[in-house]
Amino acid sequence: MQLSSLNRNQTLNKMKNNTYDVVVIGGGITGAGIALDAAQRGMKVALVEMQDFASGTSSRSTKLVHGGLRYLKQLQIGVVSETGKERAIVYENGPHVTTPEWMLLPMHKGGTFGPTTTSLALKVYDYLAGVKKSERRTMLSAKETLNKEPLVKSKGLKGGGYYVEYKTDDARMTIEVMKRAAEFGADILNYTKAAGFTYNKKKKVDGIEAIDTITNTKFTIKALKVVNASGPWVDEVRGADYSKNNKQLRLTKGIHLVFDESVFPLKQAVYFDTESDKRMIFAIPRDGKTYVGTTDTFYNNDKTSPKVTQEDRDYIIDAINYMFPTVNVQDSDIESTWAGIRPLILEKGKDPSEISRKDEIWEGKSGLLTIAGGKLTGYRHMAQDIVDLVAKRLKEEHKLTFKESNTKHTTMSGGDVGGSSNFANFIEQNLKPEMYHYLPESDQRFLIKKYGSNVDKLFSIAHAKHETFVNGMPLSYYAQLVYTVQEEMVMKPTDFLTRRTGDLYFNINNVEKYKDAVIETMAKLLNYDNAQITEYSRELEQKIHEAKAPSIQVSVES
Repeated sequence: MQLSSLNRNQTLNKMKNNTYDVVVIGGGITGAGIALDAAQRGMKVALVEMQDFASGTSSRSTKLVHGGLRYLKQLQIGVVSETGKERAIVYENGPHVTTPEWMLLPMHKGGTFGPTTTSLALKVYDYLAGVKKSERRTMLSAKETLNKEPLVKSKGLKGGGYYVEYKTDDARMTIEVMKRAAEFGADILNYTKAAGFTYNKKKKVDGIEAIDTITNTKFTIKALKVVNASGPWVDEVRGADYSKNNKQLRLTKGIHLVFDESVFPLKQAVYFDTESDKRMIFAIPRDGKTYVGTTDTFYNNDKTSPKVTQEDRDYIIDAINYMFPTVNVQDSDIESTWAGIRPLILEKGKDPSEISRKDEIWEGKSGLLTIAGGKLTGYRHMAQDIVDLVAKRLKEEHKLTFKESNTKHTTMSGGDVGGSSNFANFIEQNLKPEMYHYLPESDQRFLIKKYGSNVDKLFSIAHAKHETFVNGMPLSYYAQLVYTVQEEMVMKPTDFLTRRTGDLYFNINNVEKYKDAVIETMAKLLNYDNAQITEYSRELEQKIHEAKAPSIQVSVES
């Protein structure tokens, strides 16, 4: 089924009237991966997300599909090995949302890494992560390091390591996996909150109580198994079940700052340690911007809207000016920010950055299955593990059998481009010169790179509209808006401007320039009433303010 806002009521009615093999709570990357794996095996799947897809952790990461070099420093060998290998799978299955990014690791006197330990660590990293030959690490002299990135601090510079990570758009990756799950038959809804569980006579979970928050409608979804993949909300969801175990999450917050390249003209991604606490930080160039992060502090506040405080901003500013002393960025140079929460499994006595990023599956007496912890990169393997358990329980309890997992070789929606090695050719082959007079070549390249094998649908929207006024937006922007309503269940302006385009973070000028046109167009497409227009406009203004200004939100409540 299409993941469309326009057939949302149809999906809602299906959920009310069907019994599913499994219902998944949570529409982040883990939930999307579970829905895809289960649906592809032939299970009847429903998924609900209380906000928009990827609105929690899955749109607020460092936007890297990476093997986690810093976890090697903590001797988390299994995490490095598994996520390194998964990284290659993610790239192959979604080349349009994942791009190799060479990373520079400068080494300074007194820093975290020295030449010998860095060379050894990167060599071990290459081995554990199964890095392909063309992307294996190289060691650089001080001069070579500065040639790669002249902004790096030259004082005390010993050299550098050079290795590959993978840059991604985390929210778009989530939506592409979600769309593929829908194509395999999963019924999926955003803005639908799991408010409780239903039980059979044996006190086993046999469904959830749900609330459609768009219409404030309550209904029940029946299922043989329920999977809690709600990320930071895992403990709240389990709290509604009678069989909660003694495991719990420990939330940490990470923030990122975005600068225009005119202010911070970084030409090379850099992974560096801070002066104050030796925490490792990324600085990454992206589409005319440079973004830097992340912090790692314990967090116990509003999970739906973590904020960037002045202290957070100062920490990153200090880190930048320490490693890139000629840049001299100031707080007023910050264009946009975001804050995200990591749902880690509590390990008493450990600092935030020391807590393992491993994932765990918990099974309650009620039969409720919960998956907690983990990393963006490892979502596919996490999904496979828990769906294996779902399949095992369905066979034991209901005599149902399903296929083995095949997601290792399943492209995301938009990923049918002939493999990562063919993506450059795919872009050239799908340009349409006959459309250049209304959709310029640069716009076409942008759309092909972003939407991959789905791009013809956007081209069709643009072609159908090119002779009429598109309400103050560029035609390519209008095509994206209509496409995301029709194919990606965009319900509110913030869905489009934050998670489908990423513009709130990386092109906030576009948000301010086109916000009124976006709201007006969506009001027509989705039949907003006046109250919705007012509410969604206010919500968008609040998000713009939060992205630009520091907050006084405390990270940990007393």
